[in-house]
Amino acid sequence: MTLLNLLFVLFSGVTFNSNNNLNTSYTHEIKALKGDGIISLLRRYKLNQHQSNVLKFYELNNISSEKAYLHKGKKYKVPIKIYQYDGISIRTTIGNNDWDKAKRIKSYNEYLLEKGLRSTHYTKSKILWVPFHELNDIEKAQKISEEIVMNKERSDIIKYDLFGSNHREFVVKDTKLKNRVFYLISGHGGPDPGAMCSDCDKTLCEDEYAYDVTLRLAKNLMEHGAIVEIIIQDKNDGIRDGSYLKCDNDEKMPDGSSLHLNQIKRLNQRCAKVNHLYKKYSQQGVVDQSMVVIHVDSRSKSQRQDVFFNYFPKSNSSKKMAIDIMETFEAKYAEHQKGRNYKGYINARNLHVLRNTQPKGVFIELANIKNPHDHKRILLHENRQALANWIFQGITKRIKSDQIIASS
Repeated sequence: MTLLNLLFVLFSGVTFNSNNNLNTSYTHEIKALKGDGIISLLRRYKLNQHQSNVLKFYELNNISSEKAYLHKGKKYKVPIKIYQYDGISIRTTIGNNDWDKAKRIKSYNEYLLEKGLRSTHYTKSKILWVPFHELNDIEKAQKISEEIVMNKERSDIIKYDLFGSNHREFVVKDTKLKNRVFYLISGHGGPDPGAMCSDCDKTLCEDEYAYDVTLRLAKNLMEHGAIVEIIIQDKNDGIRDGSYLKCDNDEKMPDGSSLHLNQIKRLNQRCAKVNHLYKKYSQQGVVDQSMVVIHVDSRSKSQRQDVFFNYFPKSNSSKKMAIDIMETFEAKYAEHQKGRNYKGYINARNLHVLRNTQPKGVFIELANIKNPHDHKRILLHENRQALANWIFQGITKRIKSDQIIASS
């Protein structure tokens, strides 16, 4: 039997493109079962958790309404791209060096094999299945990379090593936040991992997820010209797109000094740094300075918890900032999770970091690290980016003018 005939037998129902390159991609087709809706069909292939997969399904099948129903026995194209596995590695096959992405794709193919949704292991058939949301990330990364190369002489391209190899270069989109200072503090770090989920598939540490959202928020702010001071830093991590972020203890202060073993002294370290910088910028005439502290909460495993916010009781400006962010989250939930009421809230709390720092600040809890439903909010890097985006929109909601340096 020829290789062409063998592929036809193994993958009947696969639509071939005209591209004859080594990694020609195909769109997979499956028959709808009785009672299938769009989400249940996608759920069978673990594609329902990413909105990009749902939208791609509409596009592939010329479906214009999310209420459309499927016909039993009819074939539908699903957002899975099929690569010819090169026999070396998943990373070389898809042209992306992201180790975590490769592990996810490997696990995905093995899940399909286990469930009987494909008949052979990709290493034997030399056929690799890649869900669209992973491929979509690759295409977006390639596009960004091309834009950076094309515009490498532009003065508005910033390189910031703390964001990591895949995110360190970015373009300043505008200067609407020029001369505004933001202090970003991710919770815990160093000798203290914070809240943990030790009975999850892999151990989850609060400080790692808080730090990743903090970096993403920092990048959002810097893209609009803000001055950003990241108070807790891990030079090895960068912005990470994996689900399970490795727990470590090498977070340090910006000057490279270690975080103190004692909790109160550790909190005082970050407060002292913020206040020192606040005084410096105030002497330079900077009027608008804000602080965001990001944590992940820990409650009983059964308790779901939406994002909630704390502000210092004696600070009206901190309260307004917390309200702005919460209202942004309420609007985003109404837009993206229709029918699910947002249950976040605001507290006035006399927390150490809020009480002992000069700038107006808000203390944010992203999720319950022990609750399986809340895990999706922090494990999926798309959701961590959404959290950063919505916090960014909230804290910049009231900003109108570009001029914030006091006149002499």
